[in-house]
Amino acid sequence: MSEQTPQRIRVGHSPDPDDAFMFYGIQAGKVDCAGFELEQILEDIESLNRRALKGELEVSAVSIHAYPHLADKYALMSCGASMGDGYGPMIVAKQQMSPADLRASKVAIPGKLTSAYLAMKLYLGGDFPHVVTPFDEILETVERGDADAGLIIHEGQLTYERHGLQLVKDLGIWWGEETEGLPLPLGGNVVRRDLGEETMNTLTRVLADSIAYGLDHREEALEYALGFGRGLDGGLADKFVGMYVNDLTRDYGQRGKDAITRFLNRGTSAGFVPGIEKLEFVDGK
Repeated sequence: MSEQTPQRIRVGHSPDPDDAFMFYGIQAGKVDCAGFELEQILEDIESLNRRALKGELEVSAVSIHAYPHLADKYALMSCGASMGDGYGPMIVAKQQMSPADLRASKVAIPGKLTSAYLAMKLYLGGDFPHVVTPFDEILETVERGDADAGLIIHEGQLTYERHGLQLVKDLGIWWGEETEGLPLPLGGNVVRRDLGEETMNTLTRVLADSIAYGLDHREEALEYALGFGRGLDGGLADKFVGMYVNDLTRDYGQRGKDAITRFLNRGTSAGFVPGIEKLEFVDGK
């Protein structure tokens, strides 16, 4: 009798050090994948957001900003969060700019469904002139003068000064001041609802095990993640991973869930995102 073919599950995530770190346990065969064949799909977060709108991948990293548009197709896993706890996406420019300046300037943004874009709209109290730019080209775009300011995510938060740019606003700091110290929710992992409750829980548990393996075996997971660092040396890669893979990544906890609820409610009240009646999380139990 032939063995049953494993069910293939496509898992989308960004080709970045923090996501690579989270998925190291799966990639290296260090965790039990519960009989599933997990195929990693590496694309930038805005592309993954767009694919999730169509329900293409079984599991995917997405922007929290995008989640209200996907909630009919996907549920949020309780693990895999990327949150800025006292730091976050940054607005940078060649010179200091006031909020009024930014509202009248062209800003390079990494995507209209990114959480960074929603956070900046909340900060400015409305939309602003912008041009969608691949996240890894934003610094060069501002340096060349093709945009007046840039909204940077990922490792650009640690390297913008190399391009002669100044920090105008750290949106993670701003959000903490607005919310009595809550972290700014940026990315999460989702699992498609049509897989059924049992499979959704199992896949959540597999991802949680992979995150735990990386955190518990930091040195080897970090060595793997360095391959996705785009110019970061070992020290900066370590710092970047530490910023976005931590205890909130293991599990949102009540603080993380409160942060997501507050962020999306603010977006809904401002008319920027549709409302979600009740946020639910797959806990992997």
